[in-house]
Amino acid sequence: MDPLAPLDSSARDAVRSAARLVHLPPGAAAFRPGQPCAHWLIVASGQVRVSRVSEDGREIVLYRVHPGESCVLTTAGLLEGASYDAEAIAETEVEALLLPAAEFLRLVAEQPSFRRFAFAAYAARIAGLMELAEELAFDEVGTRLARRLLALRAADGTVPATHEALAAELGTAREVVSRRLKAFERAGHVALARGRIVVTDPKGLAGAAHASVT
Repeated sequence: MDPLAPLDSSARDAVRSAARLVHLPPGAAAFRPGQPCAHWLIVASGQVRVSRVSEDGREIVLYRVHPGESCVLTTAGLLEGASYDAEAIAETEVEALLLPAAEFLRLVAEQPSFRRFAFAAYAARIAGLMELAEELAFDEVGTRLARRLLALRAADGTVPATHEALAAELGTAREVVSRRLKAFERAGHVALARGRIVVTDPKGLAGAAHASVT
């Protein structure tokens, strides 16, 4: 997949001539809080998780950057001249294009094709963050957990995520997730073992995804 395919040839050539391709192994940081935004990042392959960590160590996943997508925090930081207030971690092997800040700003100013591309991605990501904020404000944790379990489950029902990882996804504490999982287990929706979550009743869990679990 060519991440620059949406651009016209002039903008595409400009990005390719100025950007450099970087390789990130799983677990490597694309950026950390406090670092200056020096490059615009667009993922060519793999997946990057962008999250914030509170003072007490609690993580909340803001979004993921997939192939062909750019990072909205990077775009905002470059436009504002600000530093990062979140971290980006490669969840898989990642190849990404890094475009220097000065070239990014020049292309935004001079290339309509690039400007539309960058701001369309920005608008889409902001809409996703608004949905996340609405979920956090109005949806009960059990409801969001049920949805996440259904989204993550494999063909055999196994959910490849730890209690801690699920807590980060939902912006809550690990203990809260563990209590909700126990409630789902009592209801017969999931089976829990050490380091293992299996969805045993997808239909029942789907019902829980639309109602609070107590």
